[in-house]
Amino acid sequence: MKVLLVEDEQKIAGFVSAGFKEQGFAVEHCDNGIDGYDRASTGVYDAIVLDIMLPGRDGLSILKSLRKAGNVTPIILLTARNELDDRIDGLSLGADDYLAKPFFVEELIARVQALLRRVSGERQNVLTVGELRLDRIGREVTWHSQSVDLTGREFNLVEYLMRSPGRVFTRTQILEHVWDYDFDPSTNVVDVCIQRIRKKMSSIGAGADSESPIESVRGVGYRFRKLP
Repeated sequence: MKVLLVEDEQKIAGFVSAGFKEQGFAVEHCDNGIDGYDRASTGVYDAIVLDIMLPGRDGLSILKSLRKAGNVTPIILLTARNELDDRIDGLSLGADDYLAKPFFVEELIARVQALLRRVSGERQNVLTVGELRLDRIGREVTWHSQSVDLTGREFNLVEYLMRSPGRVFTRTQILEHVWDYDFDPSTNVVDVCIQRIRKKMSSIGAGADSESPIESVRGVGYRFRKLP
């Protein structure tokens, strides 16, 4: 399990990181909101522990932008303020939990573990980014509220990209994850599969919003664009 800790108070960051590592978590730490948002939006984490009061960019702004972009990573907010309005604002913006300072690191870890157990169900099984919704259990995909008939391989490819909006994946990574075999420079199966997906989605909806969310990154691979 990998946790991103965004906390500018070094003493707090130190004991929180140590506590998580003792429980077997991998911890990545940054001490300002600008770097925190960059890592949260481009990396893959099981949970994010996010302080509200940060230099560069505040935690609520980071939270709002992540949720707007479709990032569903579980987030627990930390703050020295314990006002009701702060809690309401955080939860209404999409935070999964809230813990006021001072706190026991054991409680924070317990909350993260409980949160991961809870969200391993519905939240991780239903992905929604913009007008695209993917149900991992029902194996159904809808685009602009209309069903998209995907093959099993196409479904797995969309899911793989959709779990990390904005992150660029190489053809090698896609082949290894979706097809489960090593990259062959002579194969174009990834490109062909994505072309089929785009064609199926292009027949649904109208206007700029109906454009396929899968973007080509020249010379690198593909990514699921961050939809508004």
